[in-house]
Formats: sequence, C-alpha cells, structure tokens
Amino acid sequence: MLKTTYSPGTLQYIPFYYVIWSDNLLSASEIAVVKKTVEEDAALTETDKATLTSWLDKKNPPPNGELKRWKQTISRAGVKLVESDTYPLATFSQKMVCNYQTECPFNNHLKHIEVNLGIQPNHYNHLFDVEVVHEKTSRYYSASTLDAILKGDNANAIDSFRKAMVHPLFQWEIKRDKEAFRQKTLEQVQHLAAQGYGAMAYPEAYGGSGNMDAYAAVFENLMYVDGSLTVKFGVQFGLFGGSIQKLGTKKHHDRYLTATGQAKLLGCFAMTETGHGSNVRGIKTTATYVKDTDSLVIQTPGSNDNKEYIGNALHATMASVFAQLIVNGKNEGVHALLVPIRNEAGELMEGVTIEDNGYKLGLNGVDNGKIWFKQVRVPRENLLNKYGEIGDDGNYRSDIKNPNKRFFTMLGTLVGGRICVAKGSLSGAKMALAIAVRHALQRRQFNDSIKVQEDLIMDYPTHQLRLTPGVAKSYVYHVTLNHMMQVYSDDSNTDKRKVETQAAGLKAIITWFANETIQECREACGGKGYLLENRIADLKNDVDIFTTFEGDNTVLLQLAAKGVLSDFKAEFNSAGFSAVLKLLGTRLSDRIATINPVYSNKVDKEHLYNPKFHQHAFNFRTRRLTYTLAMRIRDYIKKGVPSYQAFLKVQTHLLALGKAYSCELAYNTYMDFSHTIDDEKHRLLFQKMGTLYALDEIKQDATWFLERGYLGGTKSKAIQQRVERLCTELRPHIEVLVEGFGIPESCLTAPIAQ
Repeated sequence: MLKTTYSPGTLQYIPFYYVIWSDNLLSASEIAVVKKTVEEDAALTETDKATLTSWLDKKNPPPNGELKRWKQTISRAGVKLVESDTYPLATFSQKMVCNYQTECPFNNHLKHIEVNLGIQPNHYNHLFDVEVVHEKTSRYYSASTLDAILKGDNANAIDSFRKAMVHPLFQWEIKRDKEAFRQKTLEQVQHLAAQGYGAMAYPEAYGGSGNMDAYAAVFENLMYVDGSLTVKFGVQFGLFGGSIQKLGTKKHHDRYLTATGQAKLLGCFAMTETGHGSNVRGIKTTATYVKDTDSLVIQTPGSNDNKEYIGNALHATMASVFAQLIVNGKNEGVHALLVPIRNEAGELMEGVTIEDNGYKLGLNGVDNGKIWFKQVRVPRENLLNKYGEIGDDGNYRSDIKNPNKRFFTMLGTLVGGRICVAKGSLSGAKMALAIAVRHALQRRQFNDSIKVQEDLIMDYPTHQLRLTPGVAKSYVYHVTLNHMMQVYSDDSNTDKRKVETQAAGLKAIITWFANETIQECREACGGKGYLLENRIADLKNDVDIFTTFEGDNTVLLQLAAKGVLSDFKAEFNSAGFSAVLKLLGTRLSDRIATINPVYSNKVDKEHLYNPKFHQHAFNFRTRRLTYTLAMRIRDYIKKGVPSYQAFLKVQTHLLALGKAYSCELAYNTYMDFSHTIDDEKHRLLFQKMGTLYALDEIKQDATWFLERGYLGGTKSKAIQQRVERLCTELRPHIEVLVEGFGIPESCLTAPIAQ
C-alpha cells in the first residue's frame, strides 16, 4: 500500500481540486457547488472540511507546491483513467484512494460535483500523468433520435428517398470529363423523375403530392450523392417546373407540368443575364407583343444582354425566359414566358443561339450555357400569366396595379429555390463535417513520454474548436431552414415579402457558413482532405457557387436589411422613406440604453449559458444597427443626398444589419423549436448546441460588442473560454452528432471516413 500525508477524506477530493484549479474558469457558482458538497459529506471530519474549504479561496489559492504534491499523489497511484466509466473522475478518485487506503467506498458526493460542474474526461485527461483508456465516442445520446428530430414531419419521404439512393446509379466516382459527367447526371435526374421525386411539389393532378416541404428535404439529401445532381434536379423540377407552377395558370399546368415532373420535357430557367447579374428588374431581354400575329417576339438587344450560366441549357428543349414585356409600346415590367429552344430532334430553334459555358470550378455535371434570342416568335399563350396577361383584345391587364408590387410578388413565389440553395449548401457542410469528424476519431498524432499510443486528433482542444461549432451551427441552421420552408409552403400566406426578406438573409449567412466550414474540414483532414477520393475537394468546389447563385450574398444581405428598415410594411424607395423613418422613430425612439457595467462584465456560467442573455445580445445588436442605420440615412437625406446615393454610402452598415438580423432569426427559431422536443435528454442537448451557437456568434463579433460597451474585456474572454469548454463537453458525443445528420452510409464513401 502506498503512503501519503493526506487524510482519507481529503485524498478522494484531490483529483477534483486539481482539475478545478487547473481551470481558469472557476466561478463563484462552481465554488458554491463544491463547498456545499463538502459540507454535506458526512464521511469527512471537521478538519477535512476545514482543509478542503481553505483550498477553495480564490483570493488565496493553493500554492504551486501544493498543486505539485496533488499531481504526484495522483500519478504515484498508478491507476488508469477510463473515459467510458459512467462517472470517470469519481471512479478514478475511488481507485486512487484504494491504492492508499484499506477501504475505498464510492463517494456519491463526488458524483454530484462531476455532474453539476459538467466535468468531462477531455477537460482533464491531459493534466494527469496516468494512462488514459480513451473512448472514441459515447452512446449516451441516440443518433437515430437526433435524425428523427431533424426529419420531423418529412420522415417517411426522407427514409424512402434514402433507400432509393442506394441504387448503383448513384454510386459516387471521380468524373473529370464534363460530357460523360453531364450524361450521367441527366440519367440520374431521369431515374428520380421516374420514381416520382421530381414532381413531389406539384399538385396530385400532375403526378405530385403538393408537398414542397418534402421536395426540399429530398433536394438537400441529394447533396450527399453529388452536387451536380442536386443542382440539375433543382433546375429541372424546382426552377423550370416551379416557374410553370407558380407563375403559370391551368392551361400551362395541363400542357407542361406532368411532362416536366416526368423529365420528358426538359427545361431551363433563363433569368440571369451577363450584364445584369442580380439586377433582375434591369434585364434587357425583351418580349414584344405583336397584335397582328397574336404573338410575342423575344429579342436579345446587345452583346452582353444574353442569358448567362443557364443550367440545363445543353439538354433542354424549352426555357422559362424572363424578359421586359412590351405591350402597345409600353414596358409592363419583367414577366416570364415559355420559349421552345430545341425541336424533337434536339436541333436549335430558329433564332436561338446557345454556347457551352465550358468547364467550371465545380458542378461540371451541370450543362450551363449562354443563350441569345434573335426575333424568336412564340404564341401569346406562352406568357406565364398568373400575375399579368394580355387579353384577347391585345391589351395588358393585371390584378396587381402597382408595377413594383407585381414584380416583387412574382419573385416572391420563387423564394423556395433560394431556401433550397441554402439547404443544399448546408448539406455540403454536414457531409464535410461527418468526414472530418470520423477521420479525427481514427487519426492519431503526437503523444507524451508516458502514453503508449498517440492521441486521437479529435481529443485536441484546437481540433474540437475547429469542428464542433460547425456541427452545432449545422443543427441550428437545419431547424431554421425547415421552419422557413414550412412558412413558405403555407398557401394561406399570400404575402411572401416577409419570407423573402428572411430567406435572403439566411441564404447569405448559411452559404457563407457552408463554404467556411468545408474549408476548415479540408484543412482539418490535412493532405487526406486534399485527395479527390475523400470527397471534400468536390464539396468545396461545388458549394462555392452557392454564395452567388439565387442571389449574390452581398446583395441579399442588403435586401434583408432594407426589409428590416421598412418593417415589412412598404417597399423601400425614396417616395416612402419619410414614412419608414417615422415608423422607426416610433419603434426605436427609446434609443439604446447604456449597458450597466456590472452586466457587461458578468461572467458566471448561469448567465453566459442563459438563453435570455443570448436573445438580449442579438436583439441589442439588431436594434442598435437598425436605429443608427436609419439615422445615418435620414441625415444624408436632410443634407439633400438622393435616397439611392444615401444607401450607397451606408452599404457596409446594411450588411452588418443583414447579418445581425439573420443570426438573431436563426437563434430564436432554433430555440423555439428546441422547446417542442419531448425527450428531455435530447432537448437539453439541442439547447446546449444552441448555447454554443450563440456564444460562438457573439465571440465572432466581439469587436462590435466591445466597442459599444455591451461586453467588457473580462466577459469577452470568458465567452471565448466557455466556447472552448462547450466544445470539450460535446467531444464525447461528436460522432453521434454527425451521425444524427442522417447521411446514408452508401454516400459516405470517403476512405478516411470508413
């Protein structure tokens, strides 16, 4: 039996005290937990209690010599730290006492400290000079339960689709010849159409189930197969078919929608132009009504006015073309019409010119092209006339008299595509995270002079900090986008402007998040992440474009910010600006009060982990940015600066507001959802991930919060430390968390993920 100068009572607490004093986050509330435990431990003598209590004085901490003696006592015991024990540190303490004392019963009071302080083995296994029996992952939580929570009401559709993805046609392989790649992608789309997946969002009369929500779930799962397939699927059924469904009327549905859902009619979505990008209202292609022939003539007026980057352009026989509609010499604004671009033999129609965009950074299985129209004539019936039509008398009419409102109403019906883009990019991030985490749970590197084998790189705090916040944010964004799609799919909501504002901001921050996360995963996998076989390289290349199609992110954030300024009540233009400012004055005239210094430096765990603090921080940022932005614009206008020029001067401010608003929206949506989870264990896990999301977001924007006095330096540092601690707390469950994404094993083909 080993000898020690410590009494049996104090000896069992030494591992806990060593861990506590090695942690700079020791707070008043944590000290209170330990003190209360010591006081209630009947096995301790009064001398033991006095000694243990004296070691909890932050103003007079144990000297370094005492800490060294604690470590020597722990190391000399020669016991192993077994991470898979139910209470690893309490069990370790018991085993240590057994080497010094004849009796060593398990102390439930120590278990109380371990549970209430949230002490995890990866917080302290590097502190002890002992052998650590590592566990790759804990099975305390259920991956199938997490997956079920994320699937929600779409579980049946998703489960059925995942089984369909096992088909050999969807087996991933390296494809570098774009012609062969495009042909394979086309075959995959046609196969999915034959299974009924393309028409899911269409009404039952046209082969669908009217379930846009389920269609979006299928879309995001396609990303696990291949990015090119995902995009081509979206172009054919979501953009082309969606424009017929949402902008056309029954005559268009009857004639085209069933064939589109079956992929017997291949189409493309010709909106974007080379010279005008995101400025849809400014496109130059014209569709001029000719009364004598009762037809529309489509014309590309200039060399840079062609349709650009049009997916499906090389395979499609018809295009949904957006053009300025000219009727009786008057421009009625942008409308969509169906234009045949190839005949049944696959030959270009007269007046149509199409060029291949060629090889791209990614998505080379998508046949992107440029399209020009030269006096291409189509019947009047080809105008998609839900929001505006040309009557038999040759005159234009619309139930929406205001041209601006008509334009935004038309675009608002297509917001589902923007939400799907965000969903697809998020799936790319999930895929990269799953590969990187599984690799990190196998790859070992470095050790010290005692351990027999090298450490798993997932056990390094720096690696946890690289990947874990991304996992938590993936859950937050998944829940948020699911909710957004449900709101968009609700046909009782006829005004889509609010949804458009929210989707614009979320699409921007989520596609940026996806790109940043995939890059982090690539680096976290080292050279292995650079190999094509391990999928991350293609994910990186494919998801890159998601930041600019369906709306450039910088433009979308400005759209979101303008939506916040106008409070979703009026279009934002010079004529209505004074009314907007009056509205803002009513809502925000209280100004943003100076933050109490006590609050700005509050660092205890209960406060930093409290959702009320997170909500207050996000709301403070959004409100302050809104108020200061409005006042800046008002000051410019008072000086005679035109409204448009005033906005140019505050563009960076608009971007900051768009990001802040979208972050707050995501957090509030996620936390509201977390309260609906019945299983308490998994509900608390979801809320912990929400806490990590919030603190990491505040940390990322710490400069702004510090400059406004919302955070003090002490609190800012404490938030950084809490982010690191949350990452280590989630470390034992990280594999289950990425399994909870529900990515089929048939898709996780990367060798480093096996």
